[in-house]
Amino acid sequence: MASVSQDELKKQVGYKAIDDYVESGMVIGLGTGSTAFFAVERVGQLLSSGKLKDIVAIPTSVRTEQQAVRLGIPISTLDKHSRLDVAIDGADAVDPNLNLVKGGGGAHFREKIVEACAHKFVVIVDESKLCEGLGPSFPVPVEIVPFCADHVAKKIEALPALAGCRAVLRRGSSSNNKCDGEDPAVTDNGNYILDLQFEAPIKNVAAAAQQLKDTIGVVEHGLFVGMASVVLVAGKEKIFTAERKQPKSWAEWMA
Repeated sequence: MASVSQDELKKQVGYKAIDDYVESGMVIGLGTGSTAFFAVERVGQLLSSGKLKDIVAIPTSVRTEQQAVRLGIPISTLDKHSRLDVAIDGADAVDPNLNLVKGGGGAHFREKIVEACAHKFVVIVDESKLCEGLGPSFPVPVEIVPFCADHVAKKIEALPALAGCRAVLRRGSSSNNKCDGEDPAVTDNGNYILDLQFEAPIKNVAAAAQQLKDTIGVVEHGLFVGMASVVLVAGKEKIFTAERKQPKSWAEWMA
């Protein structure tokens, strides 16, 4: 693959995911974010050309729903289609076990609901999102109720599996990932987001995910553990595929 921009890499991997995993007649989950944007774009193109037909899409955010409507993609909800053939979405960080951090755009709660209903969850990223351990490379977003946000933050910082993290209230607009405003960022669900910052990788991601889930005041967190079926990675030289098999290092996956 010739040297290309990061946006071009995102476009290539987003298009490939649709070309390889979506067929006519499917119910599909459409993710949120800069890479998922291109996957949604590709669905619109193929529907317009007639190469795809009878697609029903479940969007994971208001932003994705608006894009789908503009492109003429038929949309529905999980209330009407509770079983999806495939969900396609990006990620903010991916470890070699295909565990993810998602939620940079604040949509991880809805994304997790949709993607848990999919027979296959295809993750699309560029090489910059790969890491050997979750935590330091991208903060872990946690959606919380606005009531007693500081209290919930302190409870999270005290969780054993998250030792050493710092819970920072996200400010600005969740929808475009700007965090420089004075007011708390508000999700599509009307909640706040805490971004958990780590200096060292999380030792036990599954335990961290469970302890966050058990914390009163937490609505949902951005750790997606054991959910990805396959990860398509746009590298500088090629697009490669990592599947849920024997754990490897990223160097081994790329070889």
